Amino acid sequence: MREIKRILVANRGEIALRAIRTIKEMGKEAVAVYSKADKGSEYLKLADASICIGDGPSNKSYLNIPAIISAAEISHCDAIFPGYGFLSENQHFVEICTHHNIKFIGPTPEVMVLMSDKSKAKDVMVAAGVPVVPGSDGAISDIADAKKRAAEVGYPVILKAAQGGGGRGMRVVEEESYLENAFLAAESEAITAFGDGTIYMEKFIKNPRHIEVQVMADAHGNVLHIGERDCSMQRRHQKLIEESPAVILTQEVRERLWDSAVRATKFIKYEGAGTFEYLLDANLDFYFMEMNTRLQVEHTVSEMVSDLDLIKMMIEVAEGKELPAQDTITLKGHSIECRITAEDPIKFLPCPGKIISWIAPGGKDVRIDSHAHAGYVVPMIYDSMIGKLIVYGKTREEAIARMHRALSEFTITGIKTTIPFHLKMMENEDFKSNNFNTKYLEKYNG
Repeated sequence: MREIKRILVANRGEIALRAIRTIKEMGKEAVAVYSKADKGSEYLKLADASICIGDGPSNKSYLNIPAIISAAEISHCDAIFPGYGFLSENQHFVEICTHHNIKFIGPTPEVMVLMSDKSKAKDVMVAAGVPVVPGSDGAISDIADAKKRAAEVGYPVILKAAQGGGGRGMRVVEEESYLENAFLAAESEAITAFGDGTIYMEKFIKNPRHIEVQVMADAHGNVLHIGERDCSMQRRHQKLIEESPAVILTQEVRERLWDSAVRATKFIKYEGAGTFEYLLDANLDFYFMEMNTRLQVEHTVSEMVSDLDLIKMMIEVAEGKELPAQDTITLKGHSIECRITAEDPIKFLPCPGKIISWIAPGGKDVRIDSHAHAGYVVPMIYDSMIGKLIVYGKTREEAIARMHRALSEFTITGIKTTIPFHLKMMENEDFKSNNFNTKYLEKYNG
């Protein structure tokens, strides 16, 4: 077992602040890194040290591996916490950390590689006995191969970039006459976005729910699930509202879902925090979609219903400690998270700028994860999320009422935010009655 004493947080914004707080509470030291665009951010003052790693653009700062490793070495850090995005799922970064004797707080590079290629990950899940969406066995070689596979799977189908994410390199095809153009478009987009034009195919499940399971695994073969989340409220494949538990599930389906994720985690010999994402159809049959080998933005709702600190658990796992038994984890109540972004609440276009006033809500079972404040200038070169509002209630109805109340108190001026959108959703009868899916907002005109 190796005690970690000083941790470099290789990220920015709300997740950096979130990690610094846990690290300090554990009696360890936190080192923050920042780009020139983030210089002066208030949360940097909470770290034991902060180091500039480059200019504003991500490729010159938060994706700059030599700069981050140098920062860790000159500040004598023995571990790096990656958060999400940026280098959190970069296997080369993990290998370089190991080479420099710096503990990466996350899984091994071998497992990252295994799960990063979605077509290969699907094969692994089949071997693990996890249900997968019917589709191509591996990558599609060309248009002729695509037509052959689509005929076998049956239309509609969806083409996906093997290295994809965020909806890029993805096309739904309703019939064969559209397949060639869709394949070429998906391939071109994948090359531009990821530098890899590999495409695979799946049966397209109409109007699914997006359900995911939070897992945590240690180096001793122990695996925990920390319940499931419903992330179906999306726009352009971007999650907007997440909640735990997924009330659409029966207890029998829920337990099979948990078992599936735990079994797969053990099969790939995973270590750290991870998330298995599934599509759920109208018959409550679930199919593996992908695994995220990192902490998720929406980990907060799992923390609220379990009363756990997942970042603390990740650090303890990295130190070699054993996880507690599954029966010590109690899941109760209901939690909802709304992602607050600096965007127009109708068109969802970015709205960077200076925040003039920031009046945050409070009260029982209300949590805000945010680095923003009055006077903070939201930069235009990074993700538009400026915070997450999370609430807890004994029931889903209580959680919705609490979220509505908290949103109505939340005042941000100087820029546009998505707070008005979230308020409308908490009043929306379909949302309140749990009558929605991943396609709901495509047709929503509220």
